[in-house]
Parts: sequence; C-alpha cells; structure tokens
Amino acid sequence: MTALVSSPAIHSYAIDQARSERLSAQAGQRKTGDAAKTAQDFEAFFLTQFFEFMSKDLKTDGLMGGGQAEATWRSFLNDQYGREMARGRGIGIADMVYDQMLKMQEAQS
Repeated sequence: MTALVSSPAIHSYAIDQARSERLSAQAGQRKTGDAAKTAQDFEAFFLTQFFEFMSKDLKTDGLMGGGQAEATWRSFLNDQYGREMARGRGIGIADMVYDQMLKMQEAQS
C-alpha cells in the first residue's frame, strides 16, 4: 500500500484525474448557476416593468399622498417588488428562459 501512495506516477495521475473531474464539475455548476441567475434577473426585470405599468396612473396627491417624493421613489419600490417576486416563486418566466438557455448551450456543444 505504501508503494502505491508514494509512487510519483500513480500519485500524480490520481491527483490530475481528481483535479480534472472537480474542475469540470465546477464549470458545469458555474454555467448552470449563471444561467439560472440570468433567467431570474430577466424575470425580475419583466415583473418590474409590469409593476411600473400598473402603478403609472396612481395618484400621489391627496390628504395622505406622498406627492412628488412618492412618484420619485415608486420606481425603486417597483424594482424591489419585481426582484423579490422573482426570487420567490415568481410567475414561471425564469424557468422557461432557463430551459431555453440550456437548450441553446447544448446545441452549441
């Protein structure tokens, strides 16, 4: 047993093999992780635009209205709504985009 472990040829081959397998697994996870993140970002952008469209005609004046400040900060609130909704269950856009991205990557390989 000691001869196998101390043999430089076998030892370096095992290390190279393990390193190669680990790097290829990490690359696959990174590509998959990047694709999932991009798909989620796309859904968040879509939902943000959806909320912007829904809230564009809301009045900000009146007794309890926020006036100009409310109108100014509403886009930030809508952006956060979109990001949180996409980070949760979302509405399914990220899943569809992710599947299409993987299909495109497989077609390129």
